[in-house]
Amino acid sequence: MDSGQLVGIIVGIVVVLAIVAVAIYFGRKRKTDADRNRAAEMRERAEADQLAAREHEAKAARAEADAKAAEVEAERLRMQARGTQQEAETVRAGAEEQLRRADDVDPDVVTTERSDAPHQDTQHQGTQHQEELRRDRGDRERPAEAGDAAGFREDTAAERRDTEGPHGERPRNL
Repeated sequence: MDSGQLVGIIVGIVVVLAIVAVAIYFGRKRKTDADRNRAAEMRERAEADQLAAREHEAKAARAEADAKAAEVEAERLRMQARGTQQEAETVRAGAEEQLRRADDVDPDVVTTERSDAPHQDTQHQGTQHQEELRRDRGDRERPAEAGDAAGFREDTAAERRDTEGPHGERPRNL
């Protein structure tokens, strides 16, 4: 082998190495560019996900605020209902007192039970007393129409049902 052939082989090897080096360089450059592009896309997705997460957090905060506002409104309504209930109890107590006074004045209502215990404060006794008064009012005779010998007649059950309210009580004029 002569020196010309040896130089040709060396030049050929150098050329092949140069081609391999250029191919590796461009391959790495292409991979690096692809990695940069992929990283940029991942950052964009991450930013979009962060934006979506903030959006969800804001919705959750709004829902929490709405829930708290609803709780406050419910408590306000409970307080209003308690006040209305107390007002209703006051009105009911006044009406019962007025009925008691009317029964005291009415000569047709038997109030013997009341004279034994004039102003009973317990709820059980008051309820029992009211039931007795209702029975007294229900059993009371009304003036009869013209032609009745005694001037009074008993109500028939049908007449009482026609004039009674939804709970079996007769309407009262206060």
